[in-house]
Amino acid sequence: MKLLVISGQSGSGKSVSLNTLEDYGYYCIDNLPLGLLTDFGKLLAQADSPVFQHAAVGIDARNQLDDLSNFNDALKKLKEIGLEYEVIYLRAETSCLLKRFSETRRKHPLTNDQVSLAEAIELETERLAPIINHASLQIDTTSTNLHQLRELIRTRLVDASKDSKLSLLIQSFGYKHGIPVDADFVFDARCLPNPYWDPQLRGHTGRDPEVISFLSESELVTQYLEDVSGFIGRWLPCYEQENRAYVTVSIGCTGGQHRSVFLTEQMSRQFSGLGYKVITRHREL
Repeated sequence: MKLLVISGQSGSGKSVSLNTLEDYGYYCIDNLPLGLLTDFGKLLAQADSPVFQHAAVGIDARNQLDDLSNFNDALKKLKEIGLEYEVIYLRAETSCLLKRFSETRRKHPLTNDQVSLAEAIELETERLAPIINHASLQIDTTSTNLHQLRELIRTRLVDASKDSKLSLLIQSFGYKHGIPVDADFVFDARCLPNPYWDPQLRGHTGRDPEVISFLSESELVTQYLEDVSGFIGRWLPCYEQENRAYVTVSIGCTGGQHRSVFLTEQMSRQFSGLGYKVITRHREL
């Protein structure tokens, strides 16, 4: 079995993630003290009950009993007892977290009379640094709503656990909305012909036949797609050999509506045909 360690910033979606995992049969514990992680790991390693075949724990900055700088030592002890684990880290932009806390009655766990919300978010990020360094998967929830996050957790964690092959997320985005911080590879497609400048194509997206036809007829787009696909295809086996479970490829254009969407759809079909478990996401659509 494999233990999932869920961590991240307050307000980034940790509770939603744990609740989703629990809905799919995971035994979940939120806000587990770091000092108890090894004991819980031993319990999992020795348990024969099917209840513990899938487990996840939440460890984050709410932990006041332990120094999170000892996180690396705790993971070493899990290895010593022969327990597989993965660290999943959720994050969001500060402006997004400020907005989320302003819309809820819940207070940030690190705020007090002397520490403002903005300061608490910064302090929390510093405290979580030892955990970030061990994350095998980072999920940026800035542009993700509750239902989208649940779907990401299902496809990237629940479904991936049923298949030993690497999980590949290919996503489109718009540079004017910011570069995804959770990407392993980022490719810039702004050099390609832009359907936006054709009034008849402006209101469509890269999934519509009109835009697909426009971009497919461009030799430059074809060459770009071949080069990027060839690069990813060349190096994915190396990531698999290193036991990487997740790889995220982000393709960006100006607005995230046409070129990046088209390329993402084309690459997703290509790598699905090669047997990879591919998740397709269009951040701006």
